[in-house]
Amino acid sequence: MKWHSTRAAVTLCMAAALAATLGTASGAPSSATTEQQVREPVLVDCFWRTAVRPDDFMLACGDGNSRLASLKWLRWDGEAAMARGINWVNDCKPYCAAGRFQSYAVEVRLEDPKPWKKNPDLRQYGKISLTYMEGRPEGFPKVVEYPLWS
Repeated sequence: MKWHSTRAAVTLCMAAALAATLGTASGAPSSATTEQQVREPVLVDCFWRTAVRPDDFMLACGDGNSRLASLKWLRWDGEAAMARGINWVNDCKPYCAAGRFQSYAVEVRLEDPKPWKKNPDLRQYGKISLTYMEGRPEGFPKVVEYPLWS
């Protein structure tokens, strides 16, 4: 009889310990994790997909004649984001279909986070600026700024 009581007590303790472990190890994110995800703005691409720290980004959605590649993010937070990478731009000579893509080293800055119209729970960066480091496309200033679609 004593053996059964001890065995029952040990089984109950193990069950309680297992239940406590499973209760704290649930798959639900903590509120701190959820809040951090909400605070971090996103970049919205041509297909309305959201991204955080993407490796590449299409600037010219209509014709694909300008895109960012090899992006290395130095900053990404609730106020701004900064990266270094390459801007591939079609020189469109003699016309765009026959043009050649040229690469230019750039610093990228994203600013103006605001609620995204398609999903107001997300904030998206509203402005992008490129600073050309060495060469730049013909007719381009050293710094160009574009509004980002929403």
